Amino acid sequence: MNDTTQHLPDLKSSKASAGALSAAPANTSKRRRPASTQWAAWGFLAPVTAYLALFYAYPLYRNIDLSLRDYTVRSFVQGNAPFIGLKNYRTVFDDPTFAPALLHTVVFTAVCLAFQYAIGLALAVFFHQNFRLSATLRALFLVPWLLPLIVSASTWSWMLNSDSGIVNATLHAIGIGPVNWLTSPSWSLPSVIIANVWIGVPFNLVVLYSGLQSIPAGLYEAAALDGAGPWRRFLSITFPLLRPVSAITLLLGLVYTLKVFDIIWIMTKGGPADSSTTFATWSYQLGFGNLLPAFGPGAAVGNLLVVAALVFGLVYVRAQRKQALS
Repeated sequence: MNDTTQHLPDLKSSKASAGALSAAPANTSKRRRPASTQWAAWGFLAPVTAYLALFYAYPLYRNIDLSLRDYTVRSFVQGNAPFIGLKNYRTVFDDPTFAPALLHTVVFTAVCLAFQYAIGLALAVFFHQNFRLSATLRALFLVPWLLPLIVSASTWSWMLNSDSGIVNATLHAIGIGPVNWLTSPSWSLPSVIIANVWIGVPFNLVVLYSGLQSIPAGLYEAAALDGAGPWRRFLSITFPLLRPVSAITLLLGLVYTLKVFDIIWIMTKGGPADSSTTFATWSYQLGFGNLLPAFGPGAAVGNLLVVAALVFGLVYVRAQRKQALS
């Protein structure tokens, strides 16, 4: 009896060791599966990574290199421009056009974002009622967004023409004198803002309308039973629950508005007297709008736009993280 009991631990230990040996291949195979899955994931990511590197990372690197060297037409072709550091940035900051262009960029971006979001939100709430012809009218509101920008800008240039534009003709019909929309320094920036707001409203409408679709209808029914009116339901339910969608809408609108070039260039070319010049048009004018192009300063202005968009993007990511943690 004692001999049997003495051998029991040995049998248990042998069984445990045998079990460990038999489990070892299984663990090895389990370790191999994540490796193969990881290689498959990298295989799917490779085309996207190559696309981003080729069409985003490399152009950004080239733009930074342009802003740090003294490029001329000859050195741009031959590739032997001398390195001058931040001299192009100092040239941009000392240029008398810098302060007006910065002010116009801030005003253009802020006013466009405010009106595009406000009008888009109002239309989204209006179409959320699901009345007859709601889908048809929403489709019609998408037309400005679907048109090529050159068509939209050319149409607004014709409408706001001082002599033959339909806007001045309408003003004349109601007894108001003509306005030099595109040729007056006081009206050129408001004119391009109006055109850009008209183009950007459909995007805000589509995104905010999709956000409204995700809000449960039971919340509105419960609030109505508690006696809350339409305005109170909007402030207590609609607007708070739309904050994540509103944040991404404003961020995308900000990035788009910062780089608006074609609308301003077609309508006013940044004039008259630089009254509607923004960083986007100024960068193009420095790099391609003169007989002797200033590639370095033009690239420097473009990099300022990239930094501004990056800063706002990081602020958005930080705000989203704080909201997720809370």
